[in-house]
Amino acid sequence: MGHLAAMAAQPFDLIVIGGGINGAATARDAALRGLKTLLIDKGDFGGAVGWSSRLIHGGLRYLEYLEFNLVRESLRERELLLRNAPHLVQPLQMTIPIYRGSKRGPQLVQLGMILYDLLSFDRTVPGHRMLKPAPFGQLFRGVKGDRLTGAAQYFDAQAAHAEQLCLENVLSAQAAGATVLNYSAATRLTQPSQGGLVESLTIENLRSGETVELDTRQAILINTAGPWVDKVLERGWQNGHAQPLSPQRWIGGTKGSHIIVDPFPGAPSGGALYVEAETDGRPYFIIPWLGKYLIGTTDLRTTDAPDDLKASDAEIDYLLAETNRILPQAQLRREDVRFTYSGMRPLPYAKGQKTSSITRSHVVVDHSSAEGGGIRNLISLVGGKLTTYRQVGEELTDAAYRKLGKAVPICTTGDRPLPGAEGLTPDALTQAVQKYRTDAAPDQQLSLATLEHLFNTYGMRAWAVLKLVDEAPDLAQTLQPDLPDIRAQVVYAVETELAQTLVDLGFRRLLTAHRSNYGRDALAATVETLQRHCGWTEAECDRQFQDYRHYVETHALPDYAIAPSATAEMAGAG
Repeated sequence: MGHLAAMAAQPFDLIVIGGGINGAATARDAALRGLKTLLIDKGDFGGAVGWSSRLIHGGLRYLEYLEFNLVRESLRERELLLRNAPHLVQPLQMTIPIYRGSKRGPQLVQLGMILYDLLSFDRTVPGHRMLKPAPFGQLFRGVKGDRLTGAAQYFDAQAAHAEQLCLENVLSAQAAGATVLNYSAATRLTQPSQGGLVESLTIENLRSGETVELDTRQAILINTAGPWVDKVLERGWQNGHAQPLSPQRWIGGTKGSHIIVDPFPGAPSGGALYVEAETDGRPYFIIPWLGKYLIGTTDLRTTDAPDDLKASDAEIDYLLAETNRILPQAQLRREDVRFTYSGMRPLPYAKGQKTSSITRSHVVVDHSSAEGGGIRNLISLVGGKLTTYRQVGEELTDAAYRKLGKAVPICTTGDRPLPGAEGLTPDALTQAVQKYRTDAAPDQQLSLATLEHLFNTYGMRAWAVLKLVDEAPDLAQTLQPDLPDIRAQVVYAVETELAQTLVDLGFRRLLTAHRSNYGRDALAATVETLQRHCGWTEAECDRQFQDYRHYVETHALPDYAIAPSATAEMAGAG
């Protein structure tokens, strides 16, 4: 009997479809409060999280649309994340250059800054300050000075490894008793002939082909599939044929694209730049990230499927041109773009409305209404931001309890650190340096850069990675000489962090794919580690290698050159 088949006899109170940041938060909260919870995703957990700008922010520009409640909620959640996940979320200084004739003049920007400070009255980061042109020019020598009237500086936060933020919510849910399954798709949501209920859910493991049908008559289903919410609702089944679960469209998402470039002349060194584009007046970011710069984002309507999104030539040229305008020394060209990515914002469907004015507030859809399809055990989430994921999880868990007819327990996630922050102390790194540098045997010594990297990535979970080094000293070796990542991280990702593919490893668990040469230089050591310590066969590694190659070729600019197989890559590395 397979793993999925064994679940058929398990009664679940709550089934969460979609393992992005909001689904992971919901599963975590529900499991911590005592609900028997299942979390599934058709791909890897947090697959779409990495396509964001990786900012934990209040949403300064939402003030333009008078969304004060959303900004306040976001600023409160920013503070909770700075406290509950300090290894993953750090303060980031933002600077807004202000130019004569721009859409947002100095008075409007300063008013926004004052409101932002008032709404973040419980902040632990500094308040804003306004700069005159001369001191601003001393701090940002590369920024265009023509027509500059000054600048505003304030603090938000950055989740450089947003994928780990999502994953720690998944791992916390699992530790609290939830069943969590990636690469497991909801393929059929069956209603009885009279409707009104999802009576069973068919799940397929997309890697093994195994399927299971779960009885959901006593369960609540929450659809947190993000851009794929409508796709899940289309998988309704009734009287032997497909029957959509909802009569209307809920998602009217917009496409956001980013480019990644190496450091360049004039690049900001003191935090991020938040700039108004000259072309269309849309604000965009130039953000230091992993030793490179992340530039974006665009905001375009799209009819493309979320899985097929790719930055267009026009978007790439737009971001390059706007960056070169504000930073004249940059002179960035297409060949300077190391990587691009695109994602879909799962915004509410709003026909004919300007994309920038569509609300960023989330909507909880109770499908028991006629508008929702009259299904009493189904809820969908429309929208939701990276910053506010915990609050969304709390709301959805409360809603599930109410639908189950149970008293709603108090939510504890606002006061509960994520796993890597549990017991995290300032001297944790010092203790690791003592053990793995001062006292360690030569073959188990780790560099200070590696130890800092481990604790910045995993927090206190770094000790579990280091335990693998204790058990197998060869796992102390770095994956490539110029990066801090070690082989033990590969084993930990597979054994503990639910990674199943090379793409999971390179793009979501370790981020080696973004750090150097698309992760190519780390592949040989990664594959060797998987074969030696994780039982992967040569054939499996070659299949995974081809998938990795295709994934990178889809997003990389310029054209990506790589060996034809994992075996050849390993031979070339030797």
